[in-house]
Amino acid sequence: MMQTTLCRKGEAVEGGRELIDAWRTDDTAWLWIDLHDEPKEVEHGLLVDELHFDELAVKEAQRPRHPPGFAPYSDYLYLLLKPLTAESENLEFDTLQLAVFAAPRLLVTRHSKPSRYLSRLHNKLRTDGCANTSPMKLMAAIARRVTNRYGKILLDLEQRLDTIEDTLFQARTDRLMQELVGYNTALRKMRRILTYHTDAFLSLRDHLDGEPTEDWHVEFDDIHALMERFHSLADLYQSVISDLIEAYISLNGHRLNQIMKVLTIVTVIFVPLTLLVGIYGMNFENIPELKSQHGYFVLLGTMVTIAVLLLAWFRKVRWL
Repeated sequence: MMQTTLCRKGEAVEGGRELIDAWRTDDTAWLWIDLHDEPKEVEHGLLVDELHFDELAVKEAQRPRHPPGFAPYSDYLYLLLKPLTAESENLEFDTLQLAVFAAPRLLVTRHSKPSRYLSRLHNKLRTDGCANTSPMKLMAAIARRVTNRYGKILLDLEQRLDTIEDTLFQARTDRLMQELVGYNTALRKMRRILTYHTDAFLSLRDHLDGEPTEDWHVEFDDIHALMERFHSLADLYQSVISDLIEAYISLNGHRLNQIMKVLTIVTVIFVPLTLLVGIYGMNFENIPELKSQHGYFVLLGTMVTIAVLLLAWFRKVRWL
């Protein structure tokens, strides 16, 4: 699907390919072409043959998976992003691939899945007009939106980690442990994506620093700083999660050692008692103590004495 919006004299007009010809004949207008679910051959013909974008950049944008990145060209900028899908509200997230080609009078966005945010931008242009909007302003808005979505998930995670930290060591099941392991895996994936975004925004910021046009360097410097902060937060939260996992494993190991110590003490106490019971349970006629009038009570007293002495010794060496 191709959605085309022509901004002319502060008004936004939506249509199809006919707006491309209208844009070419009007030097005061700028055009936004939004591509989704178009055949690759059609996209290639439009982007490479008609709009003369770099063929390698277009092929990169059409790949199902490719790391985010930035590349400047003589008359346009190319930015590849990985925004979160609309359904991604936590670390069980999914991404889409969004390529942005921005020129002074042209903006092309190409995404692999539907984007609610881009649809809202189209509606905003249609209702409010585009007098105060430009291709660079839209690209900056898209980049900030991508950054803020990742930040929201990370800030929500901070509250959840505080709750887990307070209850983890009282938990009687491994449910929280499984949750932490899932978070750790998801954060590793998110950190990788945020690293690519941070590098891409840094390159874009540095490129705009030498441009004599509007001060977009400041805007993308702020976006880069925000993305860098969220990358640091992801790194910090992964360290916290790793510490919680290690502490939980250590505590469980300590609990297991305590249980094994008790079982060992019980076993040590009952070994000599079992030996005495086994001896006097043998069916032989010539066991002298069998004829003793008080032999039963003597044996029980001996067994109790052995148990008490062992318990006293265990307490002395601080095993109990």
